[in-house]
Amino acid sequence: MSDSTAQPKKKREMLSSFSIIFILLAVVAVITVILSGSTDAVTGATLADFVMAPVKGFGDAIDVCLFVIVLGGFLGIVNKTEALTTGINALVRKMNGNELKLIPILMLLFAVLGSTYGFCEETVGFYALLSATMMAAGYDSLTGAMMILLGAGVGCLGSTVNPFATGIASSALVDMGIAVDQAVVIGLGLVLMLVTWAIAVFFVLQYAKSVKADPSRTLMSSSELASAEESYGMGEGEAVKAELTGKQKGVLVFFAAAFLVMIIGFVPWEDLGVDAFVAGSASHDETTEVTAADIVEQYSSDKLGDLTLSPESVTGELSSSVTDNAGWSAFLTGTPLGQWYFAESTTWFLLLAIIIGIVGGLSEHEIVNEFMAGAGDMMSVVLIIAVSRGVSVLMSSTGLSDYFLNAAAEGLSGTSGIVFTIGSYLLYFVLSFLIPSTSGMATVSMPIMGPLAVKLGFNPAVMIMIFSAASGAVNLITPTNGAIMGGLALSRIEYGTWVKFAIKVVATIAVASMVILAIAMLAIPAAA
Repeated sequence: MSDSTAQPKKKREMLSSFSIIFILLAVVAVITVILSGSTDAVTGATLADFVMAPVKGFGDAIDVCLFVIVLGGFLGIVNKTEALTTGINALVRKMNGNELKLIPILMLLFAVLGSTYGFCEETVGFYALLSATMMAAGYDSLTGAMMILLGAGVGCLGSTVNPFATGIASSALVDMGIAVDQAVVIGLGLVLMLVTWAIAVFFVLQYAKSVKADPSRTLMSSSELASAEESYGMGEGEAVKAELTGKQKGVLVFFAAAFLVMIIGFVPWEDLGVDAFVAGSASHDETTEVTAADIVEQYSSDKLGDLTLSPESVTGELSSSVTDNAGWSAFLTGTPLGQWYFAESTTWFLLLAIIIGIVGGLSEHEIVNEFMAGAGDMMSVVLIIAVSRGVSVLMSSTGLSDYFLNAAAEGLSGTSGIVFTIGSYLLYFVLSFLIPSTSGMATVSMPIMGPLAVKLGFNPAVMIMIFSAASGAVNLITPTNGAIMGGLALSRIEYGTWVKFAIKVVATIAVASMVILAIAMLAIPAAA
């Protein structure tokens, strides 16, 4: 008999998003090589194509990546002032025993933040606060975790102007020349957010009331309860003492203004018949004479083919509109509100980061250091976007995306809008377990699914929301989501305990989402 003591096996860790996307990139490359031998439509990827794809992807998504970096710096400065944490803390104290009323309010706040800019990883800092608060009020730490995770989660599910989800998805389609009706994205996003928020609030309130009436009905184990009590236990009814300073109030005002202006900037007001933000705009037409020599100079001989042009064969005039003044709201970025995109939003958040640092009383060194630290925290998101975009770049350059679209279109030809919607939702639901990053999923999949929807006569904006809804539902429960695992750990909750509660919520939300999306697919016509 051996004297050695058997060591427990190490728990196998799940692959990171980076590894999953790199594996997907390699699989795509191998598929192109295999298919190139059986069809002329696909060119086999070379080793150079494979290793260069992430770098080319970064260049293809540079505007998105820069915005993410600046947004990270902005949040770093806001967090340094502790204004958000203190503000919620003060709100909880003023509820004075009416915490049940606080549940839908805070969940709606988190949902709005999730819908507008993907409030996910940033929620981790709130788990300890709300766990302690809800325990003091006679609930358990799971109640506090529910409020944050489900609140922000349904917001991301119903993304409106979330740059990490609908923003990247829209950008991917616009870059391919496919028009995306942002009014449809925002409107459908709001419907999804509000409906799923109501579902989530119902489940959380039912659980909270049950635990308040009978603590033994908690889903937490005795060891979880003991750990939570040791970390966050306090006398029932004890107020969490927190007062906002004048500087912190100022920070919250500018914090709210930052996202309010961003939302206003992204909403296509002119398409909705609102011209207030372009008031005072002016433009004039310029006419340029076009000759055969201009055409020969612009186009190479291989594009002209056998066409022979003499100087007298083509003459005419080309008229174009030149903007003299884009309107009063363009004074800061040169682009009026309602026409903003990543470049304008990057400029806005960079400016507001500096202002908030000054209002919050931070020194010049603190502003710079916190901005750099916050930007650094976002580098993983930036690299995921770059590598993910590399997959679409490789698929496009080898012709695999077109081949896939043609094959998928043939398989889905004749299907109804309902079947297509449910099938696409389930496809995204499965894929999101492999790639939990909404930005990564949008970058990888939208260049495929968006054109497919257009080819089948459906509205690409609805397809964007199918992706957002399915990916958002999965990210309420997947263990590959770092924000979920970190937040649950802070609340002293095991993943299995969370799944026991969340599985019925996710199932209900998924069914409701598919119904809403199927109705939208049938009711909203394809873009002209």
